[in-house]
Amino acid sequence: MQQDNTNDYLRLHIGILLAGATGIFGRLISLAELPLVWYRMIIAAVVLTVVLCVNHRVDVPRRGHLIRIAGCGVLLAVHWVLFYASIKASNVSIAVVCIALNGFFTAIVEPFTSHQRVSPRELLLSMITLAGILLIFGLDTHHRIGIIIGTCSSLFYTLFSITSKRVQRTTGRSSSTMLLYELLSGWGFLTFVLPAYFYLYPSVTLLPMGKDWLYIPVFASIFTIGPFLTQLQALRTISAFTVNLSYNLEPIYSIILAMIFFNEGQELNTSFWIGVLMIILSVVLQTIVSGKRK
Repeated sequence: MQQDNTNDYLRLHIGILLAGATGIFGRLISLAELPLVWYRMIIAAVVLTVVLCVNHRVDVPRRGHLIRIAGCGVLLAVHWVLFYASIKASNVSIAVVCIALNGFFTAIVEPFTSHQRVSPRELLLSMITLAGILLIFGLDTHHRIGIIIGTCSSLFYTLFSITSKRVQRTTGRSSSTMLLYELLSGWGFLTFVLPAYFYLYPSVTLLPMGKDWLYIPVFASIFTIGPFLTQLQALRTISAFTVNLSYNLEPIYSIILAMIFFNEGQELNTSFWIGVLMIILSVVLQTIVSGKRK
């Protein structure tokens, strides 16, 4: 039993490492952010369909449920496009740090959408994260555009997380079914806006070049579906609280990988690291508070 539990923790952190590596592909792949996500969503959807068919778990939601899930897919697609746009405008470390604003946005948006009072404690803790981002933004002028785009990406991630959780609760669909139709609907949405995107950016191409042909399938399959499947497996024996807590390490893994692959440590100044420490402090304090509620 102890050995099985250890293996589950190992698989969980392998999944987190895979998730943290997705930002690396934003710099490795030469495609612009929208075509990049367009390929990611359709290839990931095909791979997930095969996995579900093998396990006889393919489920077709009825029309009303499908429309709600499709809305979540659009939010996911916009989040991913903005995330990779942030990477291309700055670097991986800046983009993943901005995602930490998810806690700040959640503390404001979720009570508003559920008609509940804003928690002063959660808002205060999230303000530490916001202060860290503002410190980086105010003192690091080289990455301001990337920070602005990354902040918008974090907002859409928050909207996706809140909406997806609510839709799953009301429709009763499994996580795998939700993800499959979110990927398909997100891809459909991006296909619809591609002509306008190419009109605005005529120099952008849809066809991969060189090593992109290798990177894209690996990125869209192993590094997209892999973290999702390992998380589902971990939840069978590890508590949801522990899984969610462990996923707080994802930005740290991303920054370490970016420093290894792209030497991003040379691009980041003291204000960035002070801001990161403030964000880590916020995550630790939120974890302590959440743990006391368990």
